[in-house]
Amino acid sequence: MTFGSCARRIGGILGGAFSALVLSGAGVTEITIPSSRDGVLQAAIFHVPSGAESTAGEAPVPLVVSLHSWSANYARYDSFASTLKGCQDRGWSFISPDFRGPNQRPEACASELAVQDVLDAVAYARKNARVDATRVYLSGASGGGHMALVMAHRAPQLWAGVSVWVPVTDVAAFRRTSVTDKTNYWKMVELCCGGPPGTPATDAEYHQRSPVHYLAAAAALPIDINTGIQDGHNGRAVPIDHSLRAFNVLAQANGHPEQVLPADQIEEMTATARVPAALVWRGAALPDRRYPTLFHRTAGAVRVTLFDGGHVWDEGRNGDAAPALGWLAGQRRKAAAAPAR
Repeated sequence: MTFGSCARRIGGILGGAFSALVLSGAGVTEITIPSSRDGVLQAAIFHVPSGAESTAGEAPVPLVVSLHSWSANYARYDSFASTLKGCQDRGWSFISPDFRGPNQRPEACASELAVQDVLDAVAYARKNARVDATRVYLSGASGGGHMALVMAHRAPQLWAGVSVWVPVTDVAAFRRTSVTDKTNYWKMVELCCGGPPGTPATDAEYHQRSPVHYLAAAAALPIDINTGIQDGHNGRAVPIDHSLRAFNVLAQANGHPEQVLPADQIEEMTATARVPAALVWRGAALPDRRYPTLFHRTAGAVRVTLFDGGHVWDEGRNGDAAPALGWLAGQRRKAAAAPAR
């Protein structure tokens, strides 16, 4: 499919956000990838910069795997346009897989099928572009952040860096918040997990689909966690304790127990949407950010940032990926990763 036909098709979904990216010869295509697990074709958007085609002789380039949010698909989510544009500007490859679409059926939401779909997308990109195996990056916000953290612990040897924003890390807790706030996410969660918690079968599904329980397996992997202090308030979807609890697991796994946030501090910040004075960030401004940083902490390869915003990809409704891509640009694996299969 030519770039023009791809742009016309996707432009009907995304409107002006994608239309602004229509660049002649940009190498953007809509593709389908057969699942290596069940054979079902999975759609994706794939971008290869000029000179990085699999038959070219140029040096390999980084690859960004961009993951869609909870209710979205491979071509319609806030951070799609700016992540693709950022990769085009940097001369990087980009792939956005569908991994079974919105999280509203058992095959989606971090199922074994969805996990394999992401790995298959990386394998496809490696086959069809000259990908630098030491610079395969992963990013996502909200439900995309959820799936990015799942992939971090499922394939930690693959990624050079993982940048996540306002992520869901505990599916059962996400459902509880949705019930309390009277949003529809709890219905979607139950469709994925086979019903509400409370039976051995459904409890196992909620646990297996929640990365917070498994992130110790991603120790030493560079992971960048970001969340808005106001998330979880006034109808915003994901309270900040999802991010802070995930940071704690990784801090402990990285051998930095002194950086773990006490439960009472997490509860206070989550409930009040305020950072205690003793924890307020007083360092230099973090690069590429327009919202002020309120709290920032590192523990080995993991870092967490609370910014003065809500359930957004840091900068606003259209999803500015610059902070994520800027941080990812500094990450590199020491050795090439194994094939993504």
